[in-house]
Amino acid sequence: MSTLSRRAALAAAFALTVSSAAFADTWPSKPIHLIVPFPAGGGTDIIARELAHQITQTTHWTFVVDNKAGSGGNIGVDAAAKSAADGYTLVIGQTSNLAINPTLYTHLPYDPAKDLTPVSLIGSSPLTLVAATTSPYKTIGDVVKAAKAKPGTINFATSGNGTVAHLTTEMFQKEAGIKLTHIPYKGASQGVMDVIGGSVQLYMSSIPTLIGHIRNGKLRALAVTSAKRVNDLPDVPTIAESGFKGFDAVTWFGLLGPAKLPADVVAKLNAEVTKALQSPELQKKMRDQGVDLSPSTPDQFGALIRTDITKWGQVVKDSGAKID
Repeated sequence: MSTLSRRAALAAAFALTVSSAAFADTWPSKPIHLIVPFPAGGGTDIIARELAHQITQTTHWTFVVDNKAGSGGNIGVDAAAKSAADGYTLVIGQTSNLAINPTLYTHLPYDPAKDLTPVSLIGSSPLTLVAATTSPYKTIGDVVKAAKAKPGTINFATSGNGTVAHLTTEMFQKEAGIKLTHIPYKGASQGVMDVIGGSVQLYMSSIPTLIGHIRNGKLRALAVTSAKRVNDLPDVPTIAESGFKGFDAVTWFGLLGPAKLPADVVAKLNAEVTKALQSPELQKKMRDQGVDLSPSTPDQFGALIRTDITKWGQVVKDSGAKID
């Protein structure tokens, strides 16, 4: 390369660096669209709105929460992946649409490891298996006994095919040697109402989605899927201590933007997310929802996504689940 060409390249790089820094200094100058790839009222939606509210309290940034549901979360995540990399469109991703769907779907419109920029892990939550309080099932042992007596006659609902809840229940069936019938819903709200009403026998979902109904006495929690009991449901046993040693499955949530999000914007976002997640007010709200907050660096979150694509991919293959 000639001296002139080298100088031109250095000048261009310097100009780009200055431009990026200037952009980060003024960002955000307009509302940030925060995509939730599931319907309003579910666990992901609750977490997104609480996080946005907490960040707004300290920064005065404006967030517009946009529920883009459908296709197991793929529609919302794809919209974020295809948006401009300017920091004004973000998405709350989670285990199902970032780690499970790459194997579950034959034609996924995005690659979680290439088409998105990780900002920070937000936290994780175990799932819980519930029945209506009027149900004859009072323990997970009751479910296993009934399912072995009449295979396939007991149904369970989740918020969709291939979700963490669906595959966790598939893992449990394999461990227990039973067969249940899956009823997938498009989101959490209607399935919960059908369990309470008695038309569906069991429901597996994240604790934030169900804990309000458990507390008001409409649903009975039979077991949680984490290795340890949950502080806000101390009387509910784990699946592991209910006779299935070593069983452990949780769903996590994180903040991302499209690929090539400016590094300075990522750093600014990560700092504010970390600050928000350390807020005692938000920690209490999330503990009450059964969510364990755990901020991370962008690199740590990216590593988790890649590791879990492999982990859950094997579960998908073992279950035989596939969506075209």
